[in-house]
Amino acid sequence: MEETDREAVATAVQRVAGMLQRPDQLDKVEQYRRREARKKASVEARLKAAIQSQLDGVRTGLSQLHNALGDVKDIQSSLADVSKDWRQSINTIENLKDVKDVVVQHSQLASAVENLKNIFSVPEIVEETQGLIEQAELLQAHRKLMDLECSRDDLMYEQYRMDSQNTRDMGLIRGYFGDVQRLSEELAKQLWMVLQRSMVTVRRDPTMLVSVVRVIEREEKIDRRMLDRQRQTGFIPPGRPKDWKRKMFEVLERTVSARIEGAQSETREVDKMWLVRLLEITRRNVLDDLLVVKSLMAQCFPPHYNAFRVFFDLYHSSLSSRIQELATEDLEANEIVSLLTWVLNTYTSPEMMGHPELFLERDISQLEPLLPREVVDGLLSKYIQTFTSNITGWLRKALETDKKDWQKETEPEADQDGYYQTTLPAIVFQMFEQNLQVAAQIDETFKEQVLLLCLKQMNSFLYRYREEAIAYKEDHLKDRKLPQCYVQYMIGIINNCQTFKVSINSLKKKYSKRVEPTQNDAAIVKTLEEVAKDGCAFLLDEVFLDLEQHLNELLTRKWLTGSNAVDTICVTVEDYFNDFAKIKKPYNEEMTSKAHRRVVMEYLKSVMQKRISFKNAEERKEGADRMIKEAEQFKFLFRKLSAGDDTDHLCGSISAIAEVFKLVDPTLLYLEVSTLVSKYPDIREEHIAALLAVRGDASREMRQMIIETLNQNKPSVNTNSRPVFRDVAVPASMTSMTVPKLLK
Repeated sequence: MEETDREAVATAVQRVAGMLQRPDQLDKVEQYRRREARKKASVEARLKAAIQSQLDGVRTGLSQLHNALGDVKDIQSSLADVSKDWRQSINTIENLKDVKDVVVQHSQLASAVENLKNIFSVPEIVEETQGLIEQAELLQAHRKLMDLECSRDDLMYEQYRMDSQNTRDMGLIRGYFGDVQRLSEELAKQLWMVLQRSMVTVRRDPTMLVSVVRVIEREEKIDRRMLDRQRQTGFIPPGRPKDWKRKMFEVLERTVSARIEGAQSETREVDKMWLVRLLEITRRNVLDDLLVVKSLMAQCFPPHYNAFRVFFDLYHSSLSSRIQELATEDLEANEIVSLLTWVLNTYTSPEMMGHPELFLERDISQLEPLLPREVVDGLLSKYIQTFTSNITGWLRKALETDKKDWQKETEPEADQDGYYQTTLPAIVFQMFEQNLQVAAQIDETFKEQVLLLCLKQMNSFLYRYREEAIAYKEDHLKDRKLPQCYVQYMIGIINNCQTFKVSINSLKKKYSKRVEPTQNDAAIVKTLEEVAKDGCAFLLDEVFLDLEQHLNELLTRKWLTGSNAVDTICVTVEDYFNDFAKIKKPYNEEMTSKAHRRVVMEYLKSVMQKRISFKNAEERKEGADRMIKEAEQFKFLFRKLSAGDDTDHLCGSISAIAEVFKLVDPTLLYLEVSTLVSKYPDIREEHIAALLAVRGDASREMRQMIIETLNQNKPSVNTNSRPVFRDVAVPASMTSMTVPKLLK
């Protein structure tokens, strides 16, 4: 207390010190004193009010405790009276046991009296109920059955209440009502039969299905009531709960499964299209059934059953099981595609589960897929393996068929533009087209995969195609009379290359979204070019085999004295090129250009081989004039055959050589040879030496001087000039030069 007083004094001193810090504040001491006095009075008033409030509360509490004490004493007195009365009534309660037994007996008798009519008429009711079941009067039969079960259950319940251990009396009651369980089973059979035929029944007599559902609903209510009583008393009648609602859905599930499994009536041995037929029948049946469920059957069930959703899910589940069974069978490639197309496209399309009337009620995308992804991938992998094997066989057979056509004695067919062709490209790409159309029905990724596989197989096929074309040429060379239409079919082989190119581009454009070329594309184009070039070369070889004899006559004494070798060459070439006109562009143009160049090359080779050496100026003039004339013949021929810009340049080499031969004054040979070299800078020393040797009047020293002078005065090289003499070989005996050199 003293410490509190000291703290209060210290606090007061601080407050006074704070108020009187300046001299002018001394004038306000009285004012400060009155203000503190008012605060003190206010605090004291609040303290008094608080203390008074506490005193009032204590007073009230004491009063309530006093009243509670009085109430406790009253309750204690009342409990004592109740205890006294209870002890006095124990004997009375024990005396009422007999009354209790009488009450139980009275209850049993009352139940027996109430069911007495049914008890005595059980055989009659059983017989009536049996008749109603046979007549399909399900509601009336069930009403009779419920009466019998009610009588039996009430009697058994009363017996259970009186003596639950008395199995003898229970057995008597159950035996007397023994036919009731049999009737229940018979009625259940009728119900399940109606449900099994529900799709037919609902169209003919929907009230029958409604009756079945009402019976099941009644039994569900009785089941719930009996289960509630079991929880309260422990008694449950025999055969309860019947659980007919669950059994109803089991029957419907089996019925749906049976309808789906029953769609297959044929096997692969009987009909190759068995799976397509099965899937189409299944599609039609499922769609028809679900439309019937929506329009008719759903109205026969209470709304809380969600009948349409239940049936939709049952069909989906049963279909999934059936499709997975089919997926495990040893399916062929076309069957795999049919199955996957149906699963991935048809099933969800408006023609089946995506039908507008069904889609509004149940979204198929919310359900699990018919086939798990791993099963789909497994089927696709199996299809790819089978397809790879099949397409290899198909291509081999197609090529074998085409090879047989090559031996025919009749010309191949021509297309609408008159170009020879065989049926091979059409067969191959019809096969590719069919398989790609099928693959496109599955999905885009699989379609791209099949296209790449087709192109890969196409590349391998073209290698075999080239080998067979080479073998065809080699067989022909053994006997050039066979086959009779060798040239025409070789033209067809060349034209097929162009058809293959166009068809491949068409397939890629139609079935692929890829823009960039693949490795297969480059390989295919390369192989096709090689096949076409080989074919053109084979045909040119055929031409020059016929020309060989006439080419050997060039620049000989026979030629100089009036041979018609060049006339024959031109006629023969033109005759062949009448057939070669059936070759498609650009191969025909390229072939004409090669034929022109090869004819000129052969002519130049005949010059370089020194088959003749002119004896005098008259022979040189006669030979030169003949060469110029024949060069003009070649120009005319190949202009007619549209050889292109090389006509004058190539044939001009013959005329240029003729000018060297025609020169009278040998001292001007250097100038003439220099002009020849300037026009054809690819000409070599041995060529000049050979020409001078054929001329016949140039000594060894003159030839050496001309060549050395030409080497010292190298002509300027035109980079745009096309080589002519590069491929013209000169026999070693024609020149004394040990190392051939270009004059440049």
